[in-house]
Amino acid sequence: MELTVAITGASGTIYAFRTLQLLAESGVVKTVNLVMSGTAATVAQVEMGVNLREPSAAKINEWLGLDAGSQLIRFWRLDNLAAKPSSGSNKQAGMIVVPCSMGTLGAIASGAGTNLIHRAADVTLKEGRKLVLVPRETPYNAIHLENMLRLSRAGAQILPASPGFYHRPSSVEELVEHFCFRILDQFDIPHSKKSQWTGDEVPSEGES
Repeated sequence: MELTVAITGASGTIYAFRTLQLLAESGVVKTVNLVMSGTAATVAQVEMGVNLREPSAAKINEWLGLDAGSQLIRFWRLDNLAAKPSSGSNKQAGMIVVPCSMGTLGAIASGAGTNLIHRAADVTLKEGRKLVLVPRETPYNAIHLENMLRLSRAGAQILPASPGFYHRPSSVEELVEHFCFRILDQFDIPHSKKSQWTGDEVPSEGES
């Protein structure tokens, strides 16, 4: 499977980090076309203390803890509109934007893209492939909500970074991982089953 993953400057770099790790661990994803917005590196530095300025496949591999020779990540510059993800003739399963800033969301919703993230998302929609957007903003204003509705109607899947708690997380890492499993579910990518609701009955009052 081949996917495009975009990281924007919204808060939540850790979601991108763990999603990429899980894609690498899945055994079914062979290529990730990675694109980063201009401010993504700044947010990564602030939130995770990692230097992703002047990124490359080798630097991303190091960040993710992958082997130096891993061929999973193929990094594309934001201004490279001749990159593989910009063409519908490049067959792939779809695209994930994680986290997705409101600026990127608005550009995709308008169809007036100016960089590779916008173009790749537009191509994903026009080819009828899965586009998963992970907005991380609060509160949403009416423009944000209207853009999400417009994209949903166009075929995008909106997954706000709203982690669940029914698995009783004991750390931020568990919260993040549980949510990232939901991202993988959109593409039927295998992962740990511990995120799935079992349907177990809640004991009645007085029962052990």
